[in-house]
Amino acid sequence: MNLLPAIVSSGAAAAAGIAAWGAVAPSSELFGPTVRHTDSSRKIALTFDDGPNPAVTPQLLELFERHSVRATFFLIGKFARACPELVREISACGHLIGNHSDTHANLIFQNRAGIRDELARCQDAIGAATAAEPPRWMRPPYGYRSPLLGAEIRRAGMRGVVMWSKICWDWKPQPPERLIERLSRVARPDRAFGDIVVMHDGDHRSLGGDRQHVVRALDHWLPRWRDAGMEFVTMESSSGTEDSNTMRSPRA
Repeated sequence: MNLLPAIVSSGAAAAAGIAAWGAVAPSSELFGPTVRHTDSSRKIALTFDDGPNPAVTPQLLELFERHSVRATFFLIGKFARACPELVREISACGHLIGNHSDTHANLIFQNRAGIRDELARCQDAIGAATAAEPPRWMRPPYGYRSPLLGAEIRRAGMRGVVMWSKICWDWKPQPPERLIERLSRVARPDRAFGDIVVMHDGDHRSLGGDRQHVVRALDHWLPRWRDAGMEFVTMESSSGTEDSNTMRSPRA
């Protein structure tokens, strides 16, 4: 019996499985290094995708100001062009802005030119709104990475890809109590590293997405985390230099 076709088929399936894991799993570094944790269990990095959203982002900015929190907002370029004044407000409040592509395209299905365009148009939109240095960190839509992404990030002058250690499943409207419960698993002092938490202030499909459950859940948790001695950090300081609160990969 000729076993070669079966062996080849099995090998191809295994390779496809590894590639899929490498593209999708938050912990994978098959296609390049990623950042998933802060360097201390006492440091939380709150990150927000799919904005800016005029229906929700200003409420978050007010909440963060009240609790002396700094966060990182990964913005979609097309929304940054639609709401440049909100992009400026995010920056003026001392938060860090990152690149979340121009149209929230799935980068797995983009060729090199497509990835380059998605990154560049988002960089340009944010840079035009803030008149500041464009973002140095990127989060891929859906967290999906292509083998081509790392080279294009370097070509664009960015530092790297930010993933997460905690995802909150918050991208659909829901009772805030559900999100409050999920966030109870954040900020565990018994761990070696701290959490990078991914949440959503916007909806990639359109402006004005309902994310009130995010505002209400954070209104519950921010004072409790602060009372527990947690520190809120961004990827970098607003000056663009590496923060003392540097993030790191779990392998670091």
